[in-house]
Amino acid sequence: MALIVQKYGGTSVGTIERIQRVADRVEKTLRDGHQVVVVLSAMSGETDRLIKLAHEVTATPDDREMDMLLSTGERVTIALLAMELRGRGVDARSFTGRQVGIMTDSAHTKARIARVTSGRLREALDQGVVPVVAGFQGINERSDVTTLGRGGSDLSAVAVAAALKADRCFIFTDVDGVYTADPNIVPAAKRIDKISYEEMLEMASLGAKVLQTRSVEFAAKFNVPVEVNSSFKEGKGTLVT
Repeated sequence: MALIVQKYGGTSVGTIERIQRVADRVEKTLRDGHQVVVVLSAMSGETDRLIKLAHEVTATPDDREMDMLLSTGERVTIALLAMELRGRGVDARSFTGRQVGIMTDSAHTKARIARVTSGRLREALDQGVVPVVAGFQGINERSDVTTLGRGGSDLSAVAVAAALKADRCFIFTDVDGVYTADPNIVPAAKRIDKISYEEMLEMASLGAKVLQTRSVEFAAKFNVPVEVNSSFKEGKGTLVT
């Protein structure tokens, strides 16, 4: 039995039908005999919608209040997936970043993770519960909500995987791995089966947007095997190790 963290991006949870597809994959992972923790982004477009609302109120929204606003997007998706899983008879429970102890510094809208206190997640797993965790967010030492910047849900997933010493962290997205070039531009681009953290960081610095740079740095620091895979088709992705 392996302990697996699965992270799903905004396109993967963009509709109820896609959330149901995520639930299918979670159920399959459980049937295969594994423990699973799920980390979710907000629905695609939701963060941009919230930012637009803020700027309709004021031209210069306060960073602390922006974090409070933007952190609501992931709360929607985690609650919906937990409801879907519970409706199928799977004991699932949603958790905010605060509830699972994702502690950050106080740099609002671009906070850095200081530590993850994984006690509540371990307790849930020991009880047979599937934790569904809000990515992109944490709290600082004053208990203020913080967010981790664009792509921060990848970082949340890797940090949770590191804290739990998970066997693998899957990043499910709308691409099926890391390619030698952008396949939308270069039709002959090939998917890479395995890549080192250093190579992945170099690709990210050159503009590859498959993984957030900080999440790769975090994975390298704590030796978390990360696999980039597609939410929309079966098959192996790219292992970053």
